[in-house]
Amino acid sequence: MNDNEILLSAEGLKKMEEELDNLKTTRRKEVAMRIKQAIEFGDISENSEYEDAKNEQAFIEGSIISLEQKLRNVRLIDMDDIDIQKVSVGSSVRYYDYTHEKEQEYTIVSSVEADPFKKRISNESPIGAGLLGKKVGEETVITVPAGKIHVKILEIHKQ
Repeated sequence: MNDNEILLSAEGLKKMEEELDNLKTTRRKEVAMRIKQAIEFGDISENSEYEDAKNEQAFIEGSIISLEQKLRNVRLIDMDDIDIQKVSVGSSVRYYDYTHEKEQEYTIVSSVEADPFKKRISNESPIGAGLLGKKVGEETVITVPAGKIHVKILEIHKQ
């Protein structure tokens, strides 16, 4: 994997493409309409609606550029190629956290798809990076912002 490459699942790619499409079609039109309406109010030099709409337009255009750049660097994760002998991007891992005395399970994804509330953590996060390459039965200590956690890998499977 090169530094610019972004690993995505098919689901993650679809979401990213849908977001880009929404920005290019719906959101662009909405903000263009807001700008047009703000101009109709008259003097744009002191028109806060115009200023807000122009700022939103700049944000949308920046988001479009960013998404297009990411999409050029996407490498799809082939779920059939995921090796469940060790933790890798695309695999789900269940582990016991000795420090907090509880089991946890996460799917390791790229930073673009990370959503901790849905138990999807980035391979670049402290826990995600600390779990990568580990095998079932292996124990490791991972440094997290709150200190260190001692974990044991219990299971690795495909999502």
